[in-house]
Amino acid sequence: LLMKTLLDNGHLHGDCITVTGRTIAENLKNVKWNPHQDVVRPADKPITVTGGVVGLKGNLAPEGAIVKVAGMANLKFSGPARCFDREEDAFEAVKKKTYREGEVIVIRYEGPRGGPGMREMLSTTAALTGQGMGGKIALITDGRFSGATRGFCIGHVGPEAAVGGPIALLRDGDIIEIDAVIGTLNVKLTDAELAQRKTEWRPRATNHTSGALWKYAQQVGPAVAGAVTHPGGAHEKLCYADI
Repeated sequence: LLMKTLLDNGHLHGDCITVTGRTIAENLKNVKWNPHQDVVRPADKPITVTGGVVGLKGNLAPEGAIVKVAGMANLKFSGPARCFDREEDAFEAVKKKTYREGEVIVIRYEGPRGGPGMREMLSTTAALTGQGMGGKIALITDGRFSGATRGFCIGHVGPEAAVGGPIALLRDGDIIEIDAVIGTLNVKLTDAELAQRKTEWRPRATNHTSGALWKYAQQVGPAVAGAVTHPGGAHEKLCYADI
């Protein structure tokens, strides 16, 4: 049913051959829309135009970031940054309620290289929601979130802090502006100010100085490219299936 409405509204290549030996369009030819269900909506009548997640870009996330907007009423937020270099430190501040309403909590050095491994920030967001602060603060990170996250939470900010991305250059009090309507994530700093801070930036020391996690951190690429530890199939000179 889902494939049928996607095909009918031009979102699938119906001429692609499938394992049945027939095309997608041929496979779906006899599928009829069921108007007596409310599980799958017609593709031309979505609940929201953007879907459940929105991509953001700006001077704080040149490579992009992701925010889950499903169930959110307010899609804009602006406030001063409150910076943490580990999830544990942010969680401690939330547990002790040493943050302030209206702040943008920044958890950095949790990306693919910095984590290493792009940890999930669920515990901190869960604690904020439990304190009734889900809509009163925002949270951004170069780490990731799961579908259980609630509130204005932005993940996958890139470039990550471990490679000197703009998120690494933030200081407490910097004003961060988030707009999930037009898809922007910016900090109110000029290019010159960010460039000056970059000259003063030094990477955070890591506890993983040997072993598999160290090796992973040396090889992993950015989240926007899949956080993989190889250049990708486009760089292959040989197809091993043909050898």
